Amino acid sequence: MSAPLYQLKAEFFKTLGHPVRIRVLELLSEREHSVAEMLAEVGIEPSHLSQQLAVLRRANLVVTRKEGSNVYYSLTSPHVAELLRVARTILSGVLAGQAELLADLRAASSEGGATGRTPT
Repeated sequence: MSAPLYQLKAEFFKTLGHPVRIRVLELLSEREHSVAEMLAEVGIEPSHLSQQLAVLRRANLVVTRKEGSNVYYSLTSPHVAELLRVARTILSGVLAGQAELLADLRAASSEGGATGRTPT
């Protein structure tokens, strides 16, 4: 019996749930990168990058190609880049809403402070 789709989706999003993996996928959304190029961009230990790349390979989000002693990574599908763009759009909307709420709270606080009242 196979896992329900919602469970597979949860596992998929768990795979994406690491900042280094997101950064790597963002880099690969631009173009193919060698491990050395990614190390320079991500700024972590080689062994840590290797672990994160292995997770992405096991999830079939990235593929490799070897050229001489260099290993190059690329996305398995342009849909991964599209997903990251959609996530950025969603987050931009959420953050804009939070910024608006913060501005409202600050305005209410300064009004309350001027009159000596505590904002509700």
